[in-house]
Amino acid sequence: MDYATVLQEIYKESKTLPIIGNVATAIPELAAVAPNKFGIHLTTINGKDFGIGDSNEKFSIQSVSKALTVAMAFSFLDEKLWERVGVEPSGSSFNSLVQLEFEKGIPRNPFINAGALVISDILVSHLNNPKRDFIDFIRTISGCETINYNLKVAQSEKDTGFRNAALCNFLKSFGNIHNEVEVVLDFYFHQCSLEMTCKELAHSFFFFANEGKTITNKQILSKSQVKRLNALMQTCGFYDESGEFTYKVGLPGKSGIGGGIAALYPNHFSVATWSPRLNEKGNSALGMRALELLTTKTGKSIF
Repeated sequence: MDYATVLQEIYKESKTLPIIGNVATAIPELAAVAPNKFGIHLTTINGKDFGIGDSNEKFSIQSVSKALTVAMAFSFLDEKLWERVGVEPSGSSFNSLVQLEFEKGIPRNPFINAGALVISDILVSHLNNPKRDFIDFIRTISGCETINYNLKVAQSEKDTGFRNAALCNFLKSFGNIHNEVEVVLDFYFHQCSLEMTCKELAHSFFFFANEGKTITNKQILSKSQVKRLNALMQTCGFYDESGEFTYKVGLPGKSGIGGGIAALYPNHFSVATWSPRLNEKGNSALGMRALELLTTKTGKSIF
Protein backbone atom coordinates (compact mmCIF):
# COMPACT_ATOMS: atom_id res chain seq x y z
CA MET A 1 0.00 0.00 0.00
CA ASP A 2 1.39 3.40 -1.02
CA TYR A 3 0.49 5.28 2.17
CA ALA A 4 2.56 8.34 1.22
CA THR A 5 0.42 8.92 -1.88
CA VAL A 6 -2.79 8.22 0.02
CA LEU A 7 -1.93 10.82 2.69
CA GLN A 8 -1.02 13.34 -0.01
CA GLU A 9 -4.41 12.78 -1.67
CA ILE A 10 -6.24 13.18 1.64
CA TYR A 11 -4.32 16.35 2.48
CA LYS A 12 -5.00 17.81 -0.96
CA GLU A 13 -8.71 16.98 -0.77
CA SER A 14 -8.91 18.51 2.71
CA LYS A 15 -8.03 21.90 1.23
CA THR A 16 -11.18 21.81 -0.90
CA LEU A 17 -13.60 20.81 1.87
CA PRO A 18 -15.92 23.33 3.55
CA ILE A 19 -14.53 24.74 6.80
CA ILE A 20 -16.56 23.18 9.61
CA GLY A 21 -16.45 23.67 13.37
CA ASN A 22 -14.67 25.83 15.90
CA VAL A 23 -11.79 25.42 18.33
CA ALA A 24 -12.61 24.45 21.91
CA THR A 25 -13.33 27.48 24.08
CA ALA A 26 -14.10 25.88 27.45
CA ILE A 27 -10.36 25.79 28.23
CA PRO A 28 -8.78 29.19 27.52
CA GLU A 29 -5.38 27.82 26.47
CA LEU A 30 -7.04 25.66 23.81
CA ALA A 31 -9.04 28.59 22.49
CA ALA A 32 -5.77 30.28 21.50
CA VAL A 33 -4.75 27.50 19.07
CA ALA A 34 -4.65 28.42 15.37
CA PRO A 35 -7.86 26.88 13.98
CA ASN A 36 -6.60 25.84 10.53
CA LYS A 37 -3.80 23.53 11.61
CA PHE A 38 -4.02 20.06 10.06
CA GLY A 39 -1.67 17.10 10.21
CA ILE A 40 -1.75 13.34 9.69
CA HIS A 41 0.79 10.68 10.60
CA LEU A 42 0.55 6.95 9.94
CA THR A 43 2.90 4.26 11.26
CA THR A 44 2.76 0.82 9.68
CA ILE A 45 3.05 -2.38 11.69
CA ASN A 46 6.61 -2.83 10.39
CA GLY A 47 7.58 0.62 11.68
CA LYS A 48 7.46 2.77 8.54
CA ASP A 49 6.37 6.37 9.09
CA PHE A 50 4.35 8.61 6.79
CA GLY A 51 3.39 12.16 7.75
CA ILE A 52 2.04 15.27 6.10
CA GLY A 53 0.95 18.79 7.04
CA ASP A 54 1.38 19.93 10.64
CA SER A 55 2.12 16.37 11.78
CA ASN A 56 5.30 17.37 13.65
CA GLU A 57 3.74 20.21 15.64
CA LYS A 58 2.87 19.51 19.26
CA PHE A 59 -0.72 19.89 20.52
CA SER A 60 -2.66 19.05 23.66
CA ILE A 61 -4.06 15.53 23.22
CA GLN A 62 -6.73 16.03 25.92
CA SER A 63 -9.13 13.06 26.10
CA VAL A 64 -7.07 10.93 23.72
CA SER A 65 -5.00 10.37 26.88
CA LYS A 66 -7.90 8.42 28.42
CA ALA A 67 -7.08 5.42 26.24
CA LEU A 68 -3.53 5.51 27.59
CA THR A 69 -4.43 5.87 31.28
CA VAL A 70 -6.90 2.99 31.05
CA ALA A 71 -4.24 0.87 29.33
CA MET A 72 -1.81 1.58 32.16
CA ALA A 73 -4.43 0.75 34.81
CA PHE A 74 -5.46 -2.40 32.92
CA SER A 75 -1.84 -3.55 32.82
CA PHE A 76 -1.75 -4.09 36.57
CA LEU A 77 -5.42 -4.54 37.58
CA ASP A 78 -6.61 -6.64 34.65
CA GLU A 79 -10.32 -7.57 34.91
CA LYS A 80 -10.66 -6.15 38.44
CA LEU A 81 -10.60 -2.75 36.76
CA TRP A 82 -14.20 -3.20 35.59
CA GLU A 83 -15.51 -3.42 39.15
CA ARG A 84 -15.36 0.37 39.33
CA VAL A 85 -16.12 1.46 35.75
CA GLY A 86 -18.29 -0.02 32.99
CA VAL A 87 -17.69 -0.87 29.34
CA GLU A 88 -20.93 0.38 27.75
CA PRO A 89 -21.49 3.38 25.44
CA SER A 90 -22.90 6.32 27.36
CA GLY A 91 -25.42 7.87 24.97
CA SER A 92 -25.13 11.02 27.09
CA SER A 93 -22.82 14.00 27.26
CA PHE A 94 -19.23 13.12 28.21
CA ASN A 95 -19.52 15.25 31.37
CA SER A 96 -23.04 14.24 32.44
CA LEU A 97 -23.83 14.35 36.15
CA VAL A 98 -27.33 12.96 35.61
CA GLN A 99 -26.12 9.66 34.20
CA LEU A 100 -23.66 9.24 37.05
CA GLU A 101 -26.42 9.70 39.62
CA PHE A 102 -28.72 7.28 37.80
CA GLU A 103 -26.01 4.62 37.79
CA LYS A 104 -25.07 5.14 41.44
CA GLY A 105 -21.51 6.29 40.95
CA ILE A 106 -20.29 3.63 38.48
CA PRO A 107 -19.37 5.47 35.26
CA ARG A 108 -20.63 3.92 32.04
CA ASN A 109 -17.12 3.65 30.52
CA PRO A 110 -13.57 4.97 31.10
CA PHE A 111 -13.72 7.50 28.26
CA ILE A 112 -16.41 9.79 29.64
CA ASN A 113 -15.03 12.24 32.20
CA ALA A 114 -16.44 10.43 35.23
CA GLY A 115 -14.87 7.16 34.09
CA ALA A 116 -11.54 8.83 33.40
CA LEU A 117 -11.57 10.33 36.88
CA VAL A 118 -12.03 6.87 38.39
CA ILE A 119 -9.08 5.63 36.30
CA SER A 120 -7.06 8.63 37.54
CA ASP A 121 -7.93 7.69 41.12
CA ILE A 122 -6.76 4.11 40.48
CA LEU A 123 -3.43 5.34 39.11
CA VAL A 124 -2.97 7.75 42.02
CA SER A 125 -3.49 4.79 44.37
CA HIS A 126 -1.10 2.43 42.58
CA LEU A 127 1.77 4.68 41.44
CA ASN A 128 4.52 5.93 43.74
CA ASN A 129 4.76 9.28 41.97
CA PRO A 130 1.68 9.38 39.69
CA LYS A 131 2.51 12.27 37.38
CA ARG A 132 6.13 11.24 36.95
CA ASP A 133 5.33 7.54 36.58
CA PHE A 134 2.62 8.24 34.01
CA ILE A 135 4.86 10.44 31.88
CA ASP A 136 7.51 7.69 32.05
CA PHE A 137 4.89 5.23 30.77
CA ILE A 138 4.02 7.58 27.90
CA ARG A 139 7.68 7.95 26.98
CA THR A 140 8.03 4.17 27.01
CA ILE A 141 5.07 3.43 24.74
CA SER A 142 5.92 6.26 22.35
CA GLY A 143 9.65 5.69 22.27
CA CYS A 144 10.09 9.44 22.78
CA GLU A 145 11.84 10.83 25.87
CA THR A 146 10.85 14.46 25.27
CA ILE A 147 7.05 14.16 25.64
CA ASN A 148 5.80 16.18 28.58
CA TYR A 149 2.85 17.96 30.14
CA ASN A 150 1.91 21.48 29.07
CA LEU A 151 1.72 23.17 32.46
CA LYS A 152 -0.13 26.20 31.10
CA VAL A 153 -2.87 23.94 29.73
CA ALA A 154 -3.01 21.99 33.01
CA GLN A 155 -3.45 25.24 34.95
CA SER A 156 -6.06 26.48 32.48
CA GLU A 157 -7.99 23.24 32.98
CA LYS A 158 -7.79 23.61 36.74
CA ASP A 159 -8.99 27.21 36.57
CA THR A 160 -12.10 26.23 34.58
CA GLY A 161 -12.63 22.63 35.73
CA PHE A 162 -15.76 23.18 37.82
CA ARG A 163 -17.77 20.40 36.16
CA ASN A 164 -14.94 17.92 36.60
CA ALA A 165 -14.63 18.94 40.25
CA ALA A 166 -18.37 18.33 40.65
CA LEU A 167 -18.07 14.90 39.01
CA CYS A 168 -15.12 13.94 41.19
CA ASN A 169 -16.88 15.00 44.39
CA PHE A 170 -20.02 13.18 43.27
CA LEU A 171 -17.98 10.02 42.64
CA LYS A 172 -16.43 10.47 46.09
CA SER A 173 -19.90 10.59 47.63
CA PHE A 174 -20.59 7.14 46.13
CA GLY A 175 -17.28 5.77 47.44
CA ASN A 176 -15.77 5.42 43.96
CA ILE A 177 -12.94 7.90 44.56
CA HIS A 178 -10.51 6.67 47.22
CA ASN A 179 -8.01 9.54 47.27
CA GLU A 180 -8.37 13.23 47.99
CA VAL A 181 -10.43 14.92 45.27
CA GLU A 182 -7.83 17.67 44.72
CA VAL A 183 -5.08 15.09 44.14
CA VAL A 184 -7.15 13.12 41.64
CA LEU A 185 -8.16 16.27 39.76
CA ASP A 186 -4.55 17.47 39.62
CA PHE A 187 -3.49 14.19 38.01
CA TYR A 188 -6.43 14.28 35.60
CA PHE A 189 -5.73 17.85 34.47
CA HIS A 190 -2.07 16.99 33.84
CA GLN A 191 -3.00 13.81 31.98
CA CYS A 192 -5.20 15.82 29.60
CA SER A 193 -2.49 18.45 29.12
CA LEU A 194 -0.08 15.96 27.51
CA GLU A 195 1.50 17.44 24.39
CA MET A 196 2.42 15.31 21.39
CA THR A 197 2.87 15.54 17.66
CA CYS A 198 0.80 13.35 15.37
CA LYS A 199 3.88 11.16 14.92
CA GLU A 200 4.37 10.75 18.67
CA LEU A 201 0.67 10.01 19.12
CA ALA A 202 0.65 7.39 16.35
CA HIS A 203 3.67 5.76 17.99
CA SER A 204 1.93 5.85 21.39
CA PHE A 205 -1.04 3.93 19.95
CA PHE A 206 1.17 1.48 18.07
CA PHE A 207 0.90 -1.20 20.78
CA PHE A 208 -2.89 -1.27 20.34
CA ALA A 209 -2.28 -2.28 16.71
CA ASN A 210 0.59 -4.65 17.52
CA GLU A 211 -0.97 -7.10 19.98
CA GLY A 212 0.30 -5.16 22.99
CA LYS A 213 3.90 -4.51 21.88
CA THR A 214 5.30 -1.00 21.45
CA ILE A 215 7.22 0.23 18.45
CA THR A 216 10.39 -0.69 20.42
CA ASN A 217 8.98 -4.21 21.00
CA LYS A 218 8.15 -3.82 24.71
CA GLN A 219 5.09 -5.82 25.83
CA ILE A 220 2.59 -3.48 27.54
CA LEU A 221 -0.62 -5.51 27.45
CA SER A 222 -1.52 -9.06 26.49
CA LYS A 223 -3.15 -9.80 23.14
CA SER A 224 -6.44 -10.42 24.97
CA GLN A 225 -6.24 -7.14 26.90
CA VAL A 226 -5.57 -5.18 23.70
CA LYS A 227 -8.53 -6.85 22.02
CA ARG A 228 -10.78 -5.66 24.86
CA LEU A 229 -9.52 -2.07 24.87
CA ASN A 230 -9.77 -1.86 21.09
CA ALA A 231 -13.38 -3.00 21.34
CA LEU A 232 -13.99 -0.34 23.96
CA MET A 233 -12.47 2.37 21.75
CA GLN A 234 -14.63 1.19 18.87
CA THR A 235 -17.86 1.52 20.84
CA CYS A 236 -17.05 4.41 23.21
CA GLY A 237 -14.05 6.36 21.90
CA PHE A 238 -15.92 9.29 20.36
CA TYR A 239 -18.42 10.25 23.04
CA ASP A 240 -21.96 9.97 21.68
CA GLU A 241 -20.64 10.04 18.10
CA SER A 242 -18.96 6.64 18.38
CA GLY A 243 -21.59 5.01 16.18
CA GLU A 244 -21.04 7.62 13.47
CA PHE A 245 -17.28 7.09 13.59
CA THR A 246 -17.71 3.33 13.38
CA TYR A 247 -20.13 3.72 10.46
CA LYS A 248 -17.95 6.10 8.45
CA VAL A 249 -14.40 5.10 9.46
CA GLY A 250 -14.52 1.59 10.90
CA LEU A 251 -11.47 1.76 13.16
CA PRO A 252 -11.01 1.73 16.95
CA GLY A 253 -9.86 5.13 18.13
CA LYS A 254 -10.06 7.97 20.62
CA SER A 255 -10.66 11.67 20.16
CA GLY A 256 -9.98 14.76 22.25
CA ILE A 257 -11.16 18.38 22.30
CA GLY A 258 -7.64 19.51 21.43
CA GLY A 259 -8.52 18.34 17.90
CA GLY A 260 -6.52 15.14 17.98
CA ILE A 261 -7.70 11.69 16.97
CA ALA A 262 -5.72 8.47 17.33
CA ALA A 263 -6.93 5.32 15.59
CA LEU A 264 -5.60 1.94 14.53
CA TYR A 265 -6.14 -1.01 12.25
CA PRO A 266 -4.97 -4.12 14.16
CA ASN A 267 -1.87 -5.76 12.66
CA HIS A 268 -1.64 -3.04 9.99
CA PHE A 269 -1.13 0.53 11.27
CA SER A 270 -1.72 3.22 13.85
CA VAL A 271 -2.64 6.73 12.73
CA ALA A 272 -3.11 10.16 14.29
CA THR A 273 -4.70 13.31 12.95
CA TRP A 274 -4.87 16.84 14.32
CA SER A 275 -7.28 19.58 13.32
CA PRO A 276 -8.52 21.88 16.12
CA ARG A 277 -11.93 22.71 14.65
CA LEU A 278 -14.53 20.59 16.47
CA ASN A 279 -18.00 19.55 15.40
CA GLU A 280 -21.05 19.78 17.67
CA LYS A 281 -20.16 16.52 19.40
CA GLY A 282 -16.67 17.72 20.35
CA ASN A 283 -14.75 15.71 17.75
CA SER A 284 -12.38 17.06 15.11
CA ALA A 285 -14.51 17.55 12.00
CA LEU A 286 -11.63 17.40 9.54
CA GLY A 287 -9.90 14.62 11.44
CA MET A 288 -12.96 12.39 11.18
CA ARG A 289 -13.29 13.17 7.49
CA ALA A 290 -9.59 12.45 6.89
CA LEU A 291 -9.87 9.05 8.56
CA GLU A 292 -13.00 8.27 6.58
CA LEU A 293 -11.02 9.03 3.41
CA LEU A 294 -8.14 6.88 4.65
CA THR A 295 -10.23 3.74 5.13
CA THR A 296 -12.16 4.40 1.91
CA LYS A 297 -9.04 4.89 -0.22
CA THR A 298 -7.11 1.97 1.27
CA GLY A 299 -10.06 -0.37 1.75
CA LYS A 300 -8.64 -1.12 5.20
CA SER A 301 -11.00 -1.14 8.19
CA ILE A 302 -11.97 -3.77 10.72
CA PHE A 303 -15.21 -4.43 8.82
